[in-house]
Amino acid sequence: MSLSDIVADAPSVPAPRTSEGQGRSRRRQPRTYDFRRPTKLSREHVRILQIAQENFARQATTTLTSMLRTGARMELVGIEQYSYDDYIATLPQSCFVATFTLEPLPGKGVLAYPLDTAMAIVDHMLGGAGAGDQPLRPMTAMESAITSHLLERLLGELAEAFAHITPLVPALDGVEYNPQLAQAAAGSETVMVATYSMRIGAREPDATLVLPFSAFAAALNNAASPQLSDSAKHKRQRAAEALKERLAEVPVDVSVRFNPLEVPSGDLLSLAVGDVLLLRHAQDSPLEVTTNDVIFAHALPSNHRRRLAAEIVPDTATSGKENA
Repeated sequence: MSLSDIVADAPSVPAPRTSEGQGRSRRRQPRTYDFRRPTKLSREHVRILQIAQENFARQATTTLTSMLRTGARMELVGIEQYSYDDYIATLPQSCFVATFTLEPLPGKGVLAYPLDTAMAIVDHMLGGAGAGDQPLRPMTAMESAITSHLLERLLGELAEAFAHITPLVPALDGVEYNPQLAQAAAGSETVMVATYSMRIGAREPDATLVLPFSAFAAALNNAASPQLSDSAKHKRQRAAEALKERLAEVPVDVSVRFNPLEVPSGDLLSLAVGDVLLLRHAQDSPLEVTTNDVIFAHALPSNHRRRLAAEIVPDTATSGKENA
């Protein structure tokens, strides 16, 4: 893999999306790669997560439309890997952040979207239009109860969407309005962040769903390598046997060489025809037999039917020759 491939596949911190065209343009730009935090989320993991997250988006769209009684939409934009601290840094200082448990898996998840959108959702659920400026403040007890009902429905849709990966019983844990106070994971922990574009009435905010990678790693690996049928296993076994048989016929370049010699660069540049290089290789010392610069045997110079040859000898002595 080249450095350009690493940079292209590595997760990044996206800037806020101002329009669909600009969002697509940013996703094509090179992304910063932190070599201290290697990528753990493989393309196969992303493909499996994408299916689940798209199912969640469709089900969430139906739930939002029915509960808010207005035009609503939720679409998956992308899935990326972050450290939890890096993810929190992408959120504004004031934001609606709901944390939830993931029983029977360890850790917590996060669902975050703008605070004015959360207030507009409450307005819709109370029969309002959800238009105009919304208050940017913590919710009252009544507003929190109304919002909790919607969040519980969404978490139920999340469990159903992830059922083919692993059983989940997510439960609302709490709500914060300052992202720095939403301690859902350790700062250096790797998390999977799914970004959604939403439409609720006239508003078009972005939302993020965060899941801990360590909690889902085993389930994702199992989903990426499903159990094969007997016929598929038989085909794989026959293919492996055929490959093993043909490997013995693959031609390999073999070299016989003296011990390597170090020569000062000045002497090397001054070499001329007739000069003699002292190899410092004892006459009774075996030569190295190599392939692809890997030593796998030792041999002594010999001849066979008027041709130069090399006889394989034990590595520890020059006696007890074995004909090659």
